Amino acid sequence: MTIRTSILSLILGFALAVPHATPAQSTQTVVRLWDQGAPGFEDRKDEPELARDWWVKNIHNPSLTVFQPPADKATGCAVVVAPGGGLSGLVFNAEGKETAGFLTSIGVTAFVLKYRLPREDNSPYTLEHVRQDAQRAVRIIRTRAAEFSIDPARVGMLGFSAGGTVVMLAAFSGGEGDPAAPDPVDRANGRPDFEMMVYPWGTVPDSIPGDAPPAFLLCANDDDYACDVVTIDLLQKFRAAKVPVEAHFPAHGKHAFNMGTRSDYLSVRNWPQRMADWLRDSGYIGAEPAPKR
Repeated sequence: MTIRTSILSLILGFALAVPHATPAQSTQTVVRLWDQGAPGFEDRKDEPELARDWWVKNIHNPSLTVFQPPADKATGCAVVVAPGGGLSGLVFNAEGKETAGFLTSIGVTAFVLKYRLPREDNSPYTLEHVRQDAQRAVRIIRTRAAEFSIDPARVGMLGFSAGGTVVMLAAFSGGEGDPAAPDPVDRANGRPDFEMMVYPWGTVPDSIPGDAPPAFLLCANDDDYACDVVTIDLLQKFRAAKVPVEAHFPAHGKHAFNMGTRSDYLSVRNWPQRMADWLRDSGYIGAEPAPKR
């Protein structure tokens, strides 16, 4: 077994033991990113997904699963959640549904993204297809904002592990809509308004554009896989670009602690609250942002 395979197996294996302690309770709606299937792969849209209790694979018809907060809690903020899984599977429950449960509890409408997987065996997809899925998801949410009672100017993304790659592809790769596109969805901007990455995995670009969305980063300091190589590199490049960024590095936790429910460390168990604090301080949910000092 290669080192790369061992790492990917470790990432997926962590999720197997995660108790699903905070499932989203709201009614779920599934929205396909393209009615007729992904462009160029329309003939595969009806192939069934493969799923077990902790992963989903064989995604040929990418989609959003929608979790809405109670109307009296809704803030108008929306977040696309990109679960991890090494780009060969999706940790859909522990990093998708459970995440949606927390987000809806703080008034955020969560859209859990099933994106195409370029590292799955015999996959025909590339990172360009992942970028298309991510930006199409943001475009759909903006064009259907009234339907989901969200503010089209407060649409963010949250990615875990390889989901960080999904976020980076959407946030750093333009995404301007095409005003002449025949599909109204393609006329909308596909770049998120803010980005959140938890133990992100992927290739960090040489530089981050100065107009990149504000960022929240979190990774355990003892995560040899995602801390120095990705998260600290991202932090330094956000700072160099003068893009607003907040970063948290719990001393312990390793990789793939999901929503923290199985950790013995309070800093890991409570990390979602740090994200909620950042969302409030930044003005995406709740009251106005804290005054600048």
